[in-house]
Amino acid sequence: MIPVTGEGSKYWPRWRGPSGQGLVEGSGYPDTWSDNENVLWKAHLPGTGNSSPVVWGDRIFLTTAHDAARRSILCLSRRNGELMWETFAPDAAPEHAYRKNGLASSTPATDGERVYAFLGNQGLMAVDLIGNVVWTRDVGPMGNYHGPACSPLLYKEMVILFLDQRRSRRDGKGASGFVAAFDRKSGETVWWTERQETVGWGTPVAIRAGDRDEIIVHSQYRVYSYDPATGKELWRCGGPTSEVTPTPVAGHGLLFCSSGRAGPTLAIRPGGSGDVTDTHVAWRSTRGSPFIPSPLLYGDYLYIVNDMVSIATCFEAKTGKTVWQQRLGHAMREGFSASPVAVEGKIFFTNDVGETFVLKAGPEFQLLHVNRLNEHTLASPALVDGHWYIRTSQQLLAIGI
Repeated sequence: MIPVTGEGSKYWPRWRGPSGQGLVEGSGYPDTWSDNENVLWKAHLPGTGNSSPVVWGDRIFLTTAHDAARRSILCLSRRNGELMWETFAPDAAPEHAYRKNGLASSTPATDGERVYAFLGNQGLMAVDLIGNVVWTRDVGPMGNYHGPACSPLLYKEMVILFLDQRRSRRDGKGASGFVAAFDRKSGETVWWTERQETVGWGTPVAIRAGDRDEIIVHSQYRVYSYDPATGKELWRCGGPTSEVTPTPVAGHGLLFCSSGRAGPTLAIRPGGSGDVTDTHVAWRSTRGSPFIPSPLLYGDYLYIVNDMVSIATCFEAKTGKTVWQQRLGHAMREGFSASPVAVEGKIFFTNDVGETFVLKAGPEFQLLHVNRLNEHTLASPALVDGHWYIRTSQQLLAIGI
């Protein structure tokens, strides 16, 4: 995975942090909390949303939806959670969204100059760090039946976005799937590649494969690689199911992609050309694949949680061998939404009722304890300078010592 470097590596500037895959550097992060223990502050959030917080300097950024027609970017102070500003997106006709997804599930990204957010029918928007709109970009009406969820990816001087959706009109015209790159400063299109897939809620990632970079899109039935300079398809790999949400992770020379509703987890060797289904799949497993949460690669092991039955699985990353498989709490259909994080030799899985299962990382299953916030929690956390920032259905909490 291509990580964030420079100033941004000190913060949490994008979905799943500077590593792009939920890995946290540093120490001093508490591993125990409740709805009052180790809580530094709580801030009420206007509207609703499942997007994760991102952090730069002394500021926290989130997206929210007040209703179907009003969506915005929020900025809060890291010191006390005070709302510093709120900037609304342009008006647009509302699209349908599944009740659990909502209309603000896309996590923003920041480069320390601007904050970039995708807000469904209200488009892609860039604001500066004091909330002034720099540019907005209409990317067409949404036709994805569960609503928008893709988080923007910053790569060099571009903002990369993908959306798979059904065409919105019977004549086959109207909204269609795409992966596209936009200029960070102006919002102008750098390239735009049409896609045929109709369903997908994942987020693109940038990886380095040998001497070239690749943009990876994991979606309906296939994993795709694109040239980041032109948007041209480099390779494709079959195997995923029809509904895919998890974001890929990368390491050990492999790309790990999990697909939803009992689909497989694939380990793919990148760097190929054309259809690589029969040549570049290092291993695959149908055991325990998640529908919503993304996988976590930490050291030599790959961790996933099946949110349909609340079962976590640990694989040897290089071989796909199942190391352990255990239930986390009670079985719940669609019981996990947040993606796991790893810090200081521990793995943290948070379920939708606000329970965080703290596991010792490694080849033996060891549940250390369970933290309970007693609040509905779908968003993945952000971790900076020894503090956790966790979004619940109504609040943002800062947890630290």
